[in-house]
Amino acid sequence: MINAGDTAWVLMSSALVMLMTPGLAFFYGGMVRKKNVLSILMQCFIVLCLLSVQWVLYGYSISFAPGEGFWGGFKWFGLNGVGLEPYADYATTIPHQAFMIFQAMFAIITPALILGAFAERMKFSAFLIFILLWATFVYGPVCHWVWGVGGWLRKLGALDFAGGTVVHINAGIAALVTALIIGKRKNIEKNIPAPHNMPFVVLGTALLWFGWFGFNAGSALAANGLATNAFVVTNTAAAAAGLSWACIEWLRNGKPTIFGVASGAVAGLVAITPAAGFVSVIPAIIIGILVSVFCFTAVSIIKPKMGYDDALDAFGVHCIGGIWGALATGLFASKAVNSSGADGLLFGNPKQFIVQLTAVCVTLVYSFVVTMIIYKAVDLIIGVRVSEKEESMGLDLTQHHERACTVLE
Repeated sequence: MINAGDTAWVLMSSALVMLMTPGLAFFYGGMVRKKNVLSILMQCFIVLCLLSVQWVLYGYSISFAPGEGFWGGFKWFGLNGVGLEPYADYATTIPHQAFMIFQAMFAIITPALILGAFAERMKFSAFLIFILLWATFVYGPVCHWVWGVGGWLRKLGALDFAGGTVVHINAGIAALVTALIIGKRKNIEKNIPAPHNMPFVVLGTALLWFGWFGFNAGSALAANGLATNAFVVTNTAAAAAGLSWACIEWLRNGKPTIFGVASGAVAGLVAITPAAGFVSVIPAIIIGILVSVFCFTAVSIIKPKMGYDDALDAFGVHCIGGIWGALATGLFASKAVNSSGADGLLFGNPKQFIVQLTAVCVTLVYSFVVTMIIYKAVDLIIGVRVSEKEESMGLDLTQHHERACTVLE
Protein backbone atom coordinates (compact mmCIF):
# COMPACT_ATOMS: atom_id res chain seq x y z
CA MET A 1 0.00 0.00 0.00
CA ILE A 2 1.10 3.56 -0.68
CA ASN A 3 2.70 5.28 2.30
CA ALA A 4 2.22 9.06 2.33
CA GLY A 5 5.50 9.73 4.16
CA ASP A 6 7.56 7.59 1.82
CA THR A 7 5.91 9.15 -1.22
CA ALA A 8 6.50 12.66 0.07
CA TRP A 9 10.16 11.89 0.73
CA VAL A 10 10.77 10.40 -2.71
CA LEU A 11 9.03 13.32 -4.45
CA MET A 12 11.04 15.77 -2.35
CA SER A 13 14.21 13.84 -3.19
CA SER A 14 13.31 14.03 -6.87
CA ALA A 15 13.15 17.81 -6.57
CA LEU A 16 16.50 17.85 -4.76
CA VAL A 17 18.15 15.80 -7.49
CA MET A 18 16.58 18.01 -10.16
CA LEU A 19 18.26 21.01 -8.51
CA MET A 20 21.65 19.32 -8.93
CA THR A 21 21.66 19.91 -12.70
CA PRO A 22 21.31 23.72 -12.35
CA GLY A 23 23.82 23.40 -9.51
CA LEU A 24 26.19 21.66 -11.88
CA ALA A 25 25.62 24.50 -14.36
CA PHE A 26 26.92 27.02 -11.83
CA PHE A 27 29.75 24.73 -10.71
CA TYR A 28 30.97 24.18 -14.27
CA GLY A 29 29.97 27.68 -15.42
CA GLY A 30 32.22 29.35 -12.87
CA MET A 31 35.18 27.27 -13.99
CA VAL A 32 35.17 28.22 -17.68
CA ARG A 33 36.17 31.53 -19.24
CA LYS A 34 33.51 34.24 -19.10
CA LYS A 35 32.95 34.08 -22.87
CA ASN A 36 31.65 30.51 -22.45
CA VAL A 37 29.66 30.62 -19.22
CA LEU A 38 26.25 30.85 -20.91
CA SER A 39 27.06 27.90 -23.15
CA ILE A 40 27.58 25.76 -20.02
CA LEU A 41 24.35 26.99 -18.46
CA MET A 42 22.52 26.36 -21.73
CA GLN A 43 23.92 22.84 -22.10
CA CYS A 44 22.85 21.88 -18.58
CA PHE A 45 19.37 23.35 -18.92
CA ILE A 46 18.74 21.86 -22.36
CA VAL A 47 19.73 18.44 -21.01
CA LEU A 48 17.08 18.91 -18.33
CA CYS A 49 14.50 19.65 -21.04
CA LEU A 50 15.59 17.08 -23.62
CA LEU A 51 16.00 14.09 -21.33
CA SER A 52 12.86 14.80 -19.33
CA VAL A 53 10.94 14.13 -22.54
CA GLN A 54 13.17 11.23 -23.63
CA TRP A 55 12.73 9.57 -20.25
CA VAL A 56 8.93 9.49 -20.25
CA LEU A 57 8.78 8.44 -23.91
CA TYR A 58 11.23 5.52 -23.82
CA GLY A 59 14.21 6.17 -21.54
CA TYR A 60 12.53 4.77 -18.45
CA SER A 61 11.35 1.73 -20.36
CA ILE A 62 14.74 0.74 -21.77
CA SER A 63 16.32 1.30 -18.35
CA PHE A 64 13.84 -0.30 -15.97
CA ALA A 65 11.27 -2.44 -17.82
CA PRO A 66 11.83 -6.07 -16.74
CA GLY A 67 13.98 -8.12 -19.07
CA GLU A 68 17.19 -10.11 -19.17
CA GLY A 69 18.53 -8.79 -22.45
CA PHE A 70 20.59 -5.80 -23.49
CA TRP A 71 18.01 -3.40 -22.02
CA GLY A 72 14.42 -3.34 -20.84
CA GLY A 73 12.83 -2.80 -24.22
CA PHE A 74 9.87 -0.58 -25.08
CA LYS A 75 6.99 -2.21 -23.20
CA TRP A 76 6.65 0.91 -21.04
CA PHE A 77 6.86 3.34 -23.98
CA GLY A 78 5.13 6.61 -23.13
CA LEU A 79 4.75 5.32 -19.55
CA ASN A 80 2.26 2.72 -20.74
CA GLY A 81 1.73 0.49 -17.70
CA VAL A 82 3.55 2.89 -15.37
CA GLY A 83 0.72 4.03 -13.14
CA LEU A 84 0.00 5.38 -9.69
CA GLU A 85 0.04 2.04 -7.91
CA PRO A 86 3.24 0.64 -6.37
CA TYR A 87 5.44 -1.61 -8.50
CA ALA A 88 6.76 -4.23 -6.12
CA ASP A 89 10.00 -4.97 -7.99
CA TYR A 90 11.25 -1.43 -7.31
CA ALA A 91 9.28 0.01 -4.40
CA THR A 92 6.26 -1.25 -2.50
CA THR A 93 5.11 1.91 -0.69
CA ILE A 94 5.27 4.64 -3.35
CA PRO A 95 3.50 5.09 -6.71
CA HIS A 96 5.33 3.64 -9.67
CA GLN A 97 5.43 7.08 -11.27
CA ALA A 98 7.16 8.48 -8.17
CA PHE A 99 9.97 5.98 -8.67
CA MET A 100 10.01 6.82 -12.37
CA ILE A 101 10.40 10.57 -11.87
CA PHE A 102 13.03 10.06 -9.18
CA GLN A 103 15.10 8.01 -11.60
CA ALA A 104 14.49 10.59 -14.34
CA MET A 105 16.60 13.08 -12.41
CA PHE A 106 19.52 10.63 -12.35
CA ALA A 107 19.22 10.10 -16.09
CA ILE A 108 19.30 13.87 -16.61
CA ILE A 109 22.36 14.79 -14.57
CA THR A 110 24.51 11.84 -15.71
CA PRO A 111 25.12 12.98 -19.32
CA ALA A 112 25.37 16.58 -18.10
CA LEU A 113 28.48 15.57 -16.15
CA ILE A 114 30.26 14.68 -19.39
CA LEU A 115 30.19 18.21 -20.77
CA GLY A 116 32.88 19.25 -18.32
CA ALA A 117 35.41 17.38 -20.44
CA PHE A 118 34.71 19.09 -23.77
CA ALA A 119 33.69 22.51 -22.43
CA GLU A 120 34.33 25.48 -24.73
CA ARG A 121 34.74 23.34 -27.87
CA MET A 122 31.55 21.54 -29.00
CA LYS A 123 28.85 22.76 -31.37
CA PHE A 124 25.47 23.03 -29.71
CA SER A 125 23.77 21.02 -32.46
CA ALA A 126 26.31 18.22 -32.09
CA PHE A 127 25.90 18.36 -28.32
CA LEU A 128 22.16 17.75 -28.57
CA ILE A 129 22.53 14.70 -30.81
CA PHE A 130 25.47 13.29 -28.85
CA ILE A 131 23.66 13.57 -25.49
CA LEU A 132 20.45 11.99 -26.80
CA LEU A 133 22.33 9.05 -28.32
CA TRP A 134 24.50 8.62 -25.24
CA ALA A 135 21.51 8.58 -22.91
CA THR A 136 19.87 5.96 -25.12
CA PHE A 137 22.73 3.61 -25.91
CA VAL A 138 25.03 4.03 -22.90
CA TYR A 139 23.08 5.20 -19.87
CA GLY A 140 19.99 3.08 -20.56
CA PRO A 141 21.77 -0.28 -20.91
CA VAL A 142 24.18 0.26 -17.99
CA CYS A 143 21.31 1.40 -15.78
CA HIS A 144 19.35 -1.72 -16.71
CA TRP A 145 22.30 -4.04 -16.04
CA VAL A 146 22.89 -2.64 -12.54
CA TRP A 147 19.42 -1.64 -11.31
CA GLY A 148 16.81 -3.12 -13.64
CA VAL A 149 14.83 -6.30 -12.99
CA GLY A 150 16.72 -8.98 -14.92
CA GLY A 151 19.87 -6.88 -15.21
CA TRP A 152 22.88 -9.21 -15.25
CA LEU A 153 25.08 -7.13 -12.94
CA ARG A 154 22.20 -6.85 -10.49
CA LYS A 155 21.80 -10.63 -10.54
CA LEU A 156 25.55 -10.99 -10.08
CA GLY A 157 25.18 -9.06 -6.83
CA ALA A 158 26.76 -5.69 -7.73
CA LEU A 159 26.03 -3.04 -5.12
CA ASP A 160 25.42 0.52 -6.29
CA PHE A 161 23.13 2.30 -3.88
CA ALA A 162 22.75 5.61 -5.73
CA GLY A 163 24.85 5.60 -8.88
CA GLY A 164 28.60 5.26 -8.40
CA THR A 165 28.76 2.89 -11.35
CA VAL A 166 25.65 3.87 -13.29
CA VAL A 167 26.24 7.61 -13.00
CA HIS A 168 29.80 8.58 -12.14
CA ILE A 169 32.00 5.88 -13.65
CA ASN A 170 29.74 5.74 -16.69
CA ALA A 171 29.83 9.50 -17.30
CA GLY A 172 33.43 9.93 -16.16
CA ILE A 173 34.96 7.49 -18.63
CA ALA A 174 32.78 8.97 -21.39
CA ALA A 175 34.21 12.34 -20.45
CA LEU A 176 37.75 11.04 -20.98
CA VAL A 177 36.82 9.66 -24.40
CA THR A 178 35.37 12.95 -25.58
CA ALA A 179 38.31 14.94 -24.21
CA LEU A 180 40.78 12.71 -26.03
CA ILE A 181 38.96 12.77 -29.37
CA ILE A 182 37.89 16.41 -29.52
CA GLY A 183 41.41 17.60 -28.73
CA LYS A 184 42.78 20.39 -26.60
CA ARG A 185 41.50 23.93 -26.47
CA LYS A 186 43.56 26.30 -28.59
CA ASN A 187 46.72 27.64 -26.97
CA ILE A 188 45.90 25.85 -23.73
CA GLU A 189 49.54 24.99 -23.06
CA LYS A 190 50.54 28.67 -23.07
CA ASN A 191 47.59 30.03 -21.12
CA ILE A 192 45.76 27.66 -18.78
CA PRO A 193 42.58 29.55 -17.86
CA ALA A 194 41.70 30.00 -14.20
CA PRO A 195 38.04 29.79 -13.09
CA HIS A 196 36.48 33.11 -14.07
CA ASN A 197 33.92 33.22 -11.23
CA MET A 198 34.76 31.42 -8.00
CA PRO A 199 31.51 32.47 -6.26
CA PHE A 200 29.66 30.57 -9.04
CA VAL A 201 31.79 27.51 -8.29
CA VAL A 202 31.04 27.73 -4.57
CA LEU A 203 27.33 28.27 -5.22
CA GLY A 204 27.29 25.27 -7.54
CA THR A 205 29.06 23.14 -4.95
CA ALA A 206 26.54 24.14 -2.30
CA LEU A 207 23.61 23.28 -4.57
CA LEU A 208 25.19 19.95 -5.47
CA TRP A 209 25.84 19.09 -1.82
CA PHE A 210 22.27 20.07 -0.93
CA GLY A 211 20.79 18.08 -3.79
CA TRP A 212 22.99 15.08 -3.07
CA PHE A 213 20.97 14.35 0.08
CA GLY A 214 18.08 13.56 -2.25
CA PHE A 215 20.41 11.68 -4.58
CA ASN A 216 21.65 9.31 -1.86
CA ALA A 217 19.12 9.35 0.99
CA GLY A 218 16.27 9.36 -1.51
CA SER A 219 17.59 6.10 -2.96
CA ALA A 220 16.28 4.32 0.14
CA LEU A 221 12.87 4.96 -1.51
CA ALA A 222 11.34 5.39 1.94
CA ALA A 223 11.50 7.76 4.90
CA ASN A 224 13.24 5.27 7.16
CA GLY A 225 16.46 4.40 8.98
CA LEU A 226 18.31 3.50 5.80
CA ALA A 227 17.59 6.95 4.38
CA THR A 228 18.91 8.44 7.60
CA ASN A 229 22.11 6.43 7.37
CA ALA A 230 22.60 7.47 3.74
CA PHE A 231 22.02 11.12 4.66
CA VAL A 232 24.55 11.03 7.52
CA VAL A 233 27.34 9.23 5.65
CA THR A 234 26.84 11.47 2.59
CA ASN A 235 27.47 14.60 4.62
CA THR A 236 30.33 12.98 6.51
CA ALA A 237 32.20 11.77 3.43
CA ALA A 238 31.84 15.13 1.67
CA ALA A 239 33.15 16.97 4.72
CA ALA A 240 36.09 14.58 5.17
CA ALA A 241 37.00 14.89 1.49
CA GLY A 242 36.86 18.69 1.57
CA LEU A 243 39.19 18.73 4.57
CA SER A 244 41.49 16.18 2.96
CA TRP A 245 41.84 18.15 -0.30
CA ALA A 246 42.57 21.35 1.64
CA CYS A 247 45.30 19.58 3.63
CA ILE A 248 46.86 18.14 0.46
CA GLU A 249 46.97 21.61 -1.13
CA TRP A 250 48.38 23.11 2.04
CA LEU A 251 51.19 20.58 2.19
CA ARG A 252 51.96 20.60 -1.53
CA ASN A 253 51.38 24.24 -2.50
CA GLY A 254 51.71 26.11 0.76
CA LYS A 255 48.10 27.37 0.82
CA PRO A 256 44.64 25.80 0.76
CA THR A 257 42.07 27.18 -1.70
CA ILE A 258 38.29 27.39 -1.79
CA PHE A 259 38.43 25.77 -5.21
CA GLY A 260 40.25 22.82 -3.66
CA VAL A 261 37.74 22.47 -0.82
CA ALA A 262 34.88 22.60 -3.34
CA SER A 263 36.56 20.00 -5.57
CA GLY A 264 37.20 17.77 -2.58
CA ALA A 265 33.63 18.00 -1.34
CA VAL A 266 32.29 17.02 -4.76
CA ALA A 267 34.77 14.13 -4.94
CA GLY A 268 33.59 12.95 -1.53
CA LEU A 269 29.97 13.08 -2.64
CA VAL A 270 30.85 11.05 -5.73
CA ALA A 271 32.72 8.39 -3.77
CA ILE A 272 30.07 7.85 -1.10
CA THR A 273 27.26 7.56 -3.65
CA PRO A 274 27.51 3.79 -4.32
CA ALA A 275 28.23 3.04 -0.65
CA ALA A 276 25.72 5.35 1.07
CA GLY A 277 23.19 2.61 1.84
CA PHE A 278 25.75 -0.03 2.82
CA VAL A 279 28.42 1.59 5.04
CA SER A 280 28.54 3.32 8.42
CA VAL A 281 30.19 6.58 9.49
CA ILE A 282 33.81 5.49 10.07
CA PRO A 283 34.13 3.89 6.59
CA ALA A 284 32.53 7.06 5.17
CA ILE A 285 35.32 9.15 6.69
CA ILE A 286 37.95 6.82 5.23
CA ILE A 287 36.25 6.93 1.83
CA GLY A 288 36.17 10.72 1.95
CA ILE A 289 39.79 11.18 3.01
CA LEU A 290 41.19 8.81 0.41
CA VAL A 291 39.08 9.97 -2.53
CA SER A 292 40.72 13.40 -2.35
CA VAL A 293 44.14 11.74 -2.51
CA PHE A 294 43.15 9.77 -5.61
CA CYS A 295 41.33 12.61 -7.39
CA PHE A 296 43.96 15.23 -6.56
CA THR A 297 46.59 12.93 -8.02
CA ALA A 298 44.48 12.42 -11.15
CA VAL A 299 43.82 16.10 -11.85
CA SER A 300 47.04 17.71 -10.61
CA ILE A 301 49.69 15.13 -11.49
CA ILE A 302 48.46 12.55 -13.99
CA LYS A 303 46.46 14.91 -16.25
CA PRO A 304 49.36 17.33 -16.87
CA LYS A 305 51.73 14.43 -17.56
CA MET A 306 49.30 12.70 -19.92
CA GLY A 307 48.46 15.96 -21.67
CA TYR A 308 44.72 15.50 -22.26
CA ASP A 309 42.39 18.49 -21.84
CA ASP A 310 39.63 17.39 -19.50
CA ALA A 311 38.63 21.02 -19.08
CA LEU A 312 36.63 20.78 -15.86
CA ASP A 313 38.02 17.48 -14.53
CA ALA A 314 34.93 15.39 -15.18
CA PHE A 315 37.10 12.28 -15.54
CA GLY A 316 39.50 13.09 -12.73
CA VAL A 317 36.73 13.64 -10.17
CA HIS A 318 33.75 11.58 -11.31
CA CYS A 319 35.37 8.52 -12.86
CA ILE A 320 38.25 8.20 -10.40
CA GLY A 321 36.01 9.04 -7.46
CA GLY A 322 33.33 6.66 -8.71
CA ILE A 323 35.80 3.80 -9.13
CA TRP A 324 37.11 4.28 -5.60
CA GLY A 325 33.55 4.49 -4.24
CA ALA A 326 32.43 1.30 -6.01
CA LEU A 327 35.49 -0.63 -4.85
CA ALA A 328 35.23 0.82 -1.34
CA THR A 329 31.66 -0.52 -1.23
CA GLY A 330 33.16 -3.95 -1.84
CA LEU A 331 35.49 -3.35 1.10
CA PHE A 332 33.26 -1.70 3.71
CA ALA A 333 29.69 -2.85 2.96
CA SER A 334 27.97 -4.39 5.95
CA LYS A 335 24.68 -6.21 6.30
CA ALA A 336 24.44 -4.63 9.74
CA VAL A 337 23.75 -1.36 7.91
CA ASN A 338 21.53 -2.83 5.19
CA SER A 339 20.28 -6.39 5.50
CA SER A 340 19.30 -6.34 1.82
CA GLY A 341 22.88 -5.68 0.79
CA ALA A 342 25.97 -7.79 1.41
CA ASP A 343 29.06 -7.87 3.56
CA GLY A 344 32.25 -6.61 1.95
CA LEU A 345 35.82 -7.87 2.03
CA LEU A 346 36.57 -6.40 5.46
CA PHE A 347 33.48 -8.10 6.86
CA GLY A 348 34.45 -11.55 5.65
CA ASN A 349 33.14 -11.61 2.07
CA PRO A 350 35.96 -11.20 -0.49
CA LYS A 351 33.60 -12.25 -3.28
CA GLN A 352 31.78 -8.91 -3.03
CA PHE A 353 34.94 -7.01 -3.88
CA ILE A 354 35.39 -9.16 -7.00
CA VAL A 355 31.79 -8.47 -8.01
CA GLN A 356 32.34 -4.73 -7.57
CA LEU A 357 35.53 -4.86 -9.61
CA THR A 358 33.68 -6.73 -12.36
CA ALA A 359 30.94 -4.09 -12.51
CA VAL A 360 33.54 -1.32 -12.64
CA CYS A 361 35.51 -2.93 -15.47
CA VAL A 362 32.42 -3.76 -17.54
CA THR A 363 31.13 -0.19 -17.25
CA LEU A 364 34.50 1.32 -18.14
CA VAL A 365 34.92 -0.80 -21.26
CA TYR A 366 31.34 -0.56 -22.50
CA SER A 367 30.99 3.19 -21.97
CA PHE A 368 34.42 3.90 -23.46
CA VAL A 369 33.75 1.94 -26.66
CA VAL A 370 30.16 3.03 -27.28
CA THR A 371 30.87 6.67 -26.45
CA MET A 372 33.66 6.65 -29.00
CA ILE A 373 31.35 5.18 -31.64
CA ILE A 374 28.63 7.75 -30.92
CA TYR A 375 31.10 10.64 -31.02
CA LYS A 376 32.63 9.47 -34.31
CA ALA A 377 29.20 9.03 -35.88
CA VAL A 378 28.04 12.51 -34.89
CA ASP A 379 31.33 14.01 -36.04
CA LEU A 380 31.03 12.26 -39.40
CA ILE A 381 27.49 13.51 -39.98
CA ILE A 382 27.55 17.14 -38.82
CA GLY A 383 30.96 17.78 -37.26
CA VAL A 384 31.43 18.16 -33.54
CA ARG A 385 33.99 20.86 -32.89
CA VAL A 386 33.45 24.57 -33.48
CA SER A 387 35.84 26.41 -35.78
CA GLU A 388 39.00 28.04 -34.43
CA LYS A 389 37.43 31.47 -34.92
CA GLU A 390 34.27 30.48 -33.06
CA GLU A 391 36.32 29.02 -30.24
CA SER A 392 38.32 32.24 -29.99
CA MET A 393 35.16 34.38 -29.87
CA GLY A 394 33.50 32.08 -27.34
CA LEU A 395 30.49 29.82 -27.53
CA ASP A 396 28.15 32.29 -25.86
CA LEU A 397 28.21 34.53 -28.93
CA THR A 398 28.80 32.01 -31.69
CA GLN A 399 26.34 29.33 -30.55
CA HIS A 400 23.67 31.37 -28.73
CA HIS A 401 24.19 35.04 -29.70
CA GLU A 402 24.18 36.09 -26.05
CA ARG A 403 26.53 37.58 -23.50
CA ALA A 404 26.63 36.68 -19.81
CA CYS A 405 27.19 40.32 -18.83
CA THR A 406 26.11 43.43 -20.70
CA VAL A 407 28.36 46.46 -20.29
CA LEU A 408 26.34 49.64 -19.79
CA GLU A 409 27.39 52.63 -21.87
